[in-house]
Amino acid sequence: SMEIQVCIGSVCHLKGSYDIINSLEKLIADNGLTDKVTMKAAFCLGNCVGAVCVKAGDEIYSVQPDTVENFFETVVKKQVM
Repeated sequence: SMEIQVCIGSVCHLKGSYDIINSLEKLIADNGLTDKVTMKAAFCLGNCVGAVCVKAGDEIYSVQPDTVENFFETVVKKQVM
């Protein structure tokens, strides 16, 4: 299983954290991975220039609302399927 943390600090919040959380939750559910992926909100992950910061496993990624599906396909799915 995998834990995903989405930063909801001020910079990431302004850049769409909640859109990303909602999108990821929908993608996880649509792909039947709710028992394999845990979503959490996190405060600053220390990479504000890369907002929105998303930590998956031990890696930190920079995810935008328009790249969230690609992140899901290339990172999340690969690690849990």
